[in-house]
Amino acid sequence: MNLEELITRTRVTFDPALTTDIFDLNSIRQTGKPLQRVISHLNLLRGVRGIATRAHVLSENNFPSGAGIASSASAFAALTLAGVHALGLEMCEKDLSRLARRGSGSACRSIPAGFTEWYRGASDMDSFAVSIAPPSHWDLVDCIAVVESAHKTTGSSEGHKIASTSPFQKERVADASRRVERCRNALLGRDFEVFAEIIEEDSTMMHAVMMTSHPALFYWEPATLEIMKAVPAWRKAGLEVACTIDAGPNVHLICTDASLDNVKHRLSAVSGVKEIILARPGGAARIV
Repeated sequence: MNLEELITRTRVTFDPALTTDIFDLNSIRQTGKPLQRVISHLNLLRGVRGIATRAHVLSENNFPSGAGIASSASAFAALTLAGVHALGLEMCEKDLSRLARRGSGSACRSIPAGFTEWYRGASDMDSFAVSIAPPSHWDLVDCIAVVESAHKTTGSSEGHKIASTSPFQKERVADASRRVERCRNALLGRDFEVFAEIIEEDSTMMHAVMMTSHPALFYWEPATLEIMKAVPAWRKAGLEVACTIDAGPNVHLICTDASLDNVKHRLSAVSGVKEIILARPGGAARIV
């Protein structure tokens, strides 16, 4: 589910006068790993165009970066689209999604509009994302409980590299197609009960892998666990709400618009919740 209110704006300027790539995020000059990831992606784009010109990348987020709110997905979708535009290239949505995936896997899903699915594929050519329903398909809201806005110590890329050290990763991957199919069917059929069950199961499985990797990754904070325990009880009380957690401590409570006010009220009473961010299904990545 692409989120309309969570925005990354990126400008890429290829400049023959530059001797090195420059990356500014939220007006802060970046170095180290963040810069190197951007340079690697710029190299990919430059290879498509057949040039070596360095670039200045200006990017801004209106939400916390590196805190489990999919900032990498948003960032590399925006970088891909802006870079392709700056190079004067014409690409279809499929190829933009493929390129974005090379920067951050989940970025491929931030290219199409609304509710999207990432095809596993057998190669680079057929691993991309498509829209399976427009933003108007279901009146869902992502009610994000921010319990920690600081950049996480271990990023998602590092977590992926050690996932295979968990004894549960093989089984998680083997079961992925079943979970995707159940989620797709529940989403298209607007079956909230099944939808809630499968996204919570998938989230818990992912964190079980992280907690049993070597070294183990523990992203949850006390407030994270408190919300996870409360949401099923809220659902039994009649609210259409489910929770899922990315690689970080912050909790995404997916609810219907009819349940939103009640969810916000209950969530605001949870100790440790610093901020509540609301976002609804949004459109495709675009040039503005």
